[in-house]
Amino acid sequence: MVNKVQLIGRLGKDPEVRFLPDGTQVAGFSLATDESYKDRSGQKVQKTEWHRIVLFGRLAEIAGQYLQKGRLVFLEGKIQTRSWEDKEGGKHSVTEILARDLKMLGSGNGDGATRGSQPQAAPAADPHPVGGDAPGYDDDIPF
Repeated sequence: MVNKVQLIGRLGKDPEVRFLPDGTQVAGFSLATDESYKDRSGQKVQKTEWHRIVLFGRLAEIAGQYLQKGRLVFLEGKIQTRSWEDKEGGKHSVTEILARDLKMLGSGNGDGATRGSQPQAAPAADPHPVGGDAPGYDDDIPF
């Protein structure tokens, strides 16, 4: 079986960076992907899909340093759904993309230019297991 996702899109907000109790850096942000097509009447329709992205370790560090809202990126990873219960007993779940590879494609201002002075991230190993009980997740405040 395969659980693999590849996305090219723009950040919807600046990365939110924090540290897990074991010191592992975690970054999260929203990513927008667009699709356009013509409907049956010939009208152009544009659809935007929003994705929650989570990065660990070195990728999280790079995201915190170099990514900002509007930046065009390529990422590869896997889909994960987590569930948790808040302090009031409410049940919640979220579907996220755990990124293992990140490449910065544009300058972030929409012109498609690449900044040569900024590094591109190499693939990173996922330091945490897949599943709703991944250690170190903050049960009350998901990304």
